[in-house]
Amino acid sequence: MKSSRKLTLMALLMLSACAPALAQTQMKVVSGEGCGCCGEWVKHLLSSGYTAKVTIVPQDKLMTYKDEHGLKPAQSSCHTGTIGGYVIEGHVPAREIARLLRENPDAVGLTVPGMVHGSPGMGPASEAEPYQVLLLKKDGTTSVYASYP
Repeated sequence: MKSSRKLTLMALLMLSACAPALAQTQMKVVSGEGCGCCGEWVKHLLSSGYTAKVTIVPQDKLMTYKDEHGLKPAQSSCHTGTIGGYVIEGHVPAREIARLLRENPDAVGLTVPGMVHGSPGMGPASEAEPYQVLLLKKDGTTSVYASYP
């Protein structure tokens, strides 16, 4: 086999091996109309190596979307993402999304309920209020996945 064909074949094999990992960086984000912090959270994702397809919908459609993904009002925030079969609700740090995808728990996803000041997209981390990232379990309950001071 010629050297250039061998290199091409090796490159294709390497890319095909990386395809599942690349797919794990593509997030779908659904946000309500007029929400500026959602865009800031997407910037956080982009700076962490993720890509995002953002869809902006009227508020009633966003609430329906959340309900369809098993989110209770107390578990909700202003935007809902999906990646790798998981729901990512609110201002979840990219680091915890990567951990979720790596650990692959049998769960619905992660949430940071509400609009916590200093969480990604909600102001400077240096001024952050303490908050928790919660693991959404399939039975509708949650457990603490990570705590931020």
